[in-house]
Amino acid sequence: MSVNAFAGLIENGLGDAAGYVLPIKPLARIPAGRRNVSTNSQDSGIANFRSSIWPLRRKRLYLIGGDSPLGLRLPLAWWPWVAREDAEDEHARDPFESRNDLPAGKSSGTRKTKKSAKPLSKDYDPREVVHTALCVEVRSGLLHVFLPPVALLEDFVDLIAAIETTASKLKLKIRLEGYTPPSDPRLKDFKITPDPGVIEVNIHPAASWPQLVENTWTLYEEARLTRLGAEKFMLDGRHTGTGGGNHIVLGAATPADSPCLRRPDLLMSLITYWQNHPALSYLFSGMFIGPTSQAPRVDEARHEGLSELEIAFQQMAERLKPGEETLAPWLVDRLLRNLLIDLSGSTHRAEFCIDKLYSPDSTTGRLGLLEFRGFEMPPHAQMSLLQMLLIRALIARFWKQPYQSNLKRWGTELHDRYMLPHYVAQDMRDVVLDLQRAGYAFEFDWFAAFFEFRFPRYGSVVYNGIEIELRQAIEPWHVLGEEVGAGGTARYVDSSVERMQVKLRHMNDTRHVLTCNGRPLPLSPTGVRGEYVAGLRYRAWRPPSGLHPTIEVHTPLVFDLVDTWSGRSVGGCTYHVSHPGGLNSERFPINANEAESRRVSRFWNHGHTPGQMHVRREGRNPDYPLTLDLRRAPEAWMEGVAGVASEASPAEQAAQSQQ
Repeated sequence: MSVNAFAGLIENGLGDAAGYVLPIKPLARIPAGRRNVSTNSQDSGIANFRSSIWPLRRKRLYLIGGDSPLGLRLPLAWWPWVAREDAEDEHARDPFESRNDLPAGKSSGTRKTKKSAKPLSKDYDPREVVHTALCVEVRSGLLHVFLPPVALLEDFVDLIAAIETTASKLKLKIRLEGYTPPSDPRLKDFKITPDPGVIEVNIHPAASWPQLVENTWTLYEEARLTRLGAEKFMLDGRHTGTGGGNHIVLGAATPADSPCLRRPDLLMSLITYWQNHPALSYLFSGMFIGPTSQAPRVDEARHEGLSELEIAFQQMAERLKPGEETLAPWLVDRLLRNLLIDLSGSTHRAEFCIDKLYSPDSTTGRLGLLEFRGFEMPPHAQMSLLQMLLIRALIARFWKQPYQSNLKRWGTELHDRYMLPHYVAQDMRDVVLDLQRAGYAFEFDWFAAFFEFRFPRYGSVVYNGIEIELRQAIEPWHVLGEEVGAGGTARYVDSSVERMQVKLRHMNDTRHVLTCNGRPLPLSPTGVRGEYVAGLRYRAWRPPSGLHPTIEVHTPLVFDLVDTWSGRSVGGCTYHVSHPGGLNSERFPINANEAESRRVSRFWNHGHTPGQMHVRREGRNPDYPLTLDLRRAPEAWMEGVAGVASEASPAEQAAQSQQ
């Protein structure tokens, strides 16, 4: 409690009543399938609750100190609790239970109980004491009503109706607070939760595409009006997302109608298709990807995970026929629960999260929901709608025709090839063509905004008709070992290594070589004449704690287009990770214009190496043949093995001339 709040209590008087408490608990209801004619008041929408007198040690009930609402400061620990073996079983409602329509929401009148609460005897039964209460207090000149927790939505509606009727007769304005209504498919709700750095908004489900469009546009517009956005700018001007997930949840009006429970082959098709097309995992993700991220792929956690997943798919195919609905929805959870996890075994941190599909742990885990966690919140509503349209199209395609293909062992190719925007675009183009062949009018150009947002262009130059283009690529971050921090033990993330893509157009591979800081890049043909692409990993900054602390920063990166016939650089460019003049800002950009100016200042269309250049041959890294890692020593050159094209040394030229 603050000093001002305590002073206010003393000024108002410690003996004055802070509010009023009514112990209250709903009576047990008759299940819907057991009643024939609605003769009980519980079926007519009239509130039916019981109360009890609390065994106070003193004449008054004293609250726990603080300035929180009255309902959160009740000394409930003072009341007698029932032993666990003697407690009455209160089972939560089964999500698959049939439900009647909710009452009209208006109380049909006050109903007086036949019996008043009697004082407790000396040898009373602890089960007679009600531990939940309705609390009323006046704060800031307004009457606040604190709602107790209830297990059934019908009881919550009855309680709200009784409160509204009372407030209407007394002509009082009230503010409701306290516990939220229980989860129920008949109730539509949305939740707003503060998270570190972001505000998490869980919007209500949509039953149609027009409703989903309206919900999404409304969310983005309301956020804009409150000066909130789904994008931010880094200190160096990079345009990124806020880090909040645009997690898409697939379900139905009731858990029994969930498409993943009715047709488990749909979930198997989605998992296989995502595994075969890495672009679906990396184009829409955030900055933090990999096995320790919030949504790792099924093949990023354990090497044997794919083999175990294939066995689970075989078991599903034997017991669940593809294309047919099943009466055993629990098999999906039993077969896949221990496979769709991260390195630590968390079912929540997975690209396909099924912890609310058909979990046996609780009723809230059997909601028939599949969560796609590999999506980051895009900066515009149309981009968010395109993500959901893509998922809707794939679900419709797999519902008509299940996707049957083998799981591919990508190995190190996954974090070598598909970290580069060229190969992500190539794979995404295959997805679009697949949807077009299935009859869905998708266009690859629709995803251009995602590629520019995920892989921004640093700059480009042209020398002798050869274009050099630099683009940002994806780099997985490593989680470091435990260290003792200010707040206890912590595990930091090493984000000091960055990756970029270098693409050349109209280049003669027998004459020219592209180098970075004197080392040749492993250029690979793209299938277009004269076009080559390569990846580059480098240390952008040097943190106090990180991988390989003895490696220095590699920037600035100087790129040279070397003419091997003349042994000179015909031109190049320079890339800086911070302001080249040392004018590093300590504040974030205030708008897109300032962010763009910071990005432009870090790229120079000049700065090549003058004079004679002798490029040393290097072999390709066998694990990452498409990427040059400046942290590694040059690979040994072996004759007959694919390597990096480069200029021969003077000794080699002399030997060739003698031959």
